[in-house]
Amino acid sequence: MIFVVKMRSLYSVMKKPLISLLCLAAAFCFARAQEPVEATPEPVLLTLEQAIQTALSENASVRIADLEIERTGYARKGSYAALFPQIDGSGSYQRTIKKQVMYMDFDMSALGGGGGGDEGGSSRARDGFEVGRWNTWSTGVSASMPIVNAQLWKSISISGQDVELAVEKARSSRLETVTQVKKAFFSVLLAKEAFEVYKSVYENALENLELTQKKFNAQRASELDLTRAKTTLANAIPNVYDSENAVEIGLWQLKAVMGVDLDGAIDVAGSLLDYAGQLQETLVPGEGLEDNSSLRQLAIQAEQLANTIKLQQYASLPSLSLGFNYSVNAMANDYNFSEYKWSPYSYVGLSLSIPIFAGGKRLNAVKAAQVQARELDIQRTNTERQLQIAIRQYLGTMETAGKSYASASSAVETATKAYDIARKSYEVGRSTLTDLGDAQLALTQSKLGVCQAIFSYLSARSDLEGTLGADFTDNHTVNE
Repeated sequence: MIFVVKMRSLYSVMKKPLISLLCLAAAFCFARAQEPVEATPEPVLLTLEQAIQTALSENASVRIADLEIERTGYARKGSYAALFPQIDGSGSYQRTIKKQVMYMDFDMSALGGGGGGDEGGSSRARDGFEVGRWNTWSTGVSASMPIVNAQLWKSISISGQDVELAVEKARSSRLETVTQVKKAFFSVLLAKEAFEVYKSVYENALENLELTQKKFNAQRASELDLTRAKTTLANAIPNVYDSENAVEIGLWQLKAVMGVDLDGAIDVAGSLLDYAGQLQETLVPGEGLEDNSSLRQLAIQAEQLANTIKLQQYASLPSLSLGFNYSVNAMANDYNFSEYKWSPYSYVGLSLSIPIFAGGKRLNAVKAAQVQARELDIQRTNTERQLQIAIRQYLGTMETAGKSYASASSAVETATKAYDIARKSYEVGRSTLTDLGDAQLALTQSKLGVCQAIFSYLSARSDLEGTLGADFTDNHTVNE
């Protein structure tokens, strides 16, 4: 397309060099025709619904949110494990470096012997004697499980709400992704409409230059008019380049939001005018803010904080647990395991724990959780207020866009008629090139105004539906 633009520009400016240029171009094309040409893949044409469906399965934030649901699900299952018996095995070996010495106070004379024996026995008793053996082996198994533990039960309830919060966050990611895809899709359509408008401006400028060149050759137009026509054509070319580049950038942004390969060839189906009928609809936020994801997340967090307060309060309650232990022990001075004598030891019992005093730790934890709950309540009120303001802004933008569209549509009809009249008048010499340029400018502005009005409406509507939590797959609408 750029090559065609340049060739047509050269054609309109010069006549005689045109033949030589065409010959060179033909020779160039013939030479290129002899080379193998790589087939350019056809772009995949996507509708809005197809783009959204692709994004919901490939977008990075959506995939991460789904993994977060899976992670919290595993964490919740792990919290239930605390209700089951905890069984542990153990084994130990101990090498004595210095044996313990035992002292015993008793009358050695009672064991027999005379007076001399009494003195010797008392001396041995005062010196003491070593007890134990050099090697100690022990192995066993222990088990414990809670029977009454209100704090544990409440913590399990909180872990279930973590999963619920993760699910709502995933829904929020989907809603945000849908909104981003819609706006990116409409941005591409706007860029394509702008490209077509600027392309028509260029073509009109080219035709006007050719007409002015003919009139100049017939001495019916001045050199100033010819120069102005050339300048108008030159000024139209950058707008074509910019709008064409805007289409490419818009497609890259759409591919990035969708989560597909940036080098893939895609295109969007339809045009902004296909959505013009929506501007005539009556818009009322019928669903309210009940489905807003931010408020839902705050509600879940409020429930979590309420349970956290109870959790801290339950820390002052007694807890009862069941315990069991079985072990075998052996003591020896050598490593002849086959001759060891193993002594078993086991017990089963209940353990009651009654919190009495912790320096005010539990009380302060309850108060801190209560303050956090009040903070969250203030945050929820402020969030709801901001959302109400945003909804009014979106509705106001949509209403303004509808009025602008009606005005711009009327202006397009008038400007088109005015341009046709100005061109015919210029052909017969009843108007100037300046009049024709003014008519072209008015026509361009009116066409762009129509496209911008539709885009503003669709963009605001996408934001409104995302704020209301209206998922496109659930047929939620803001229409009456």
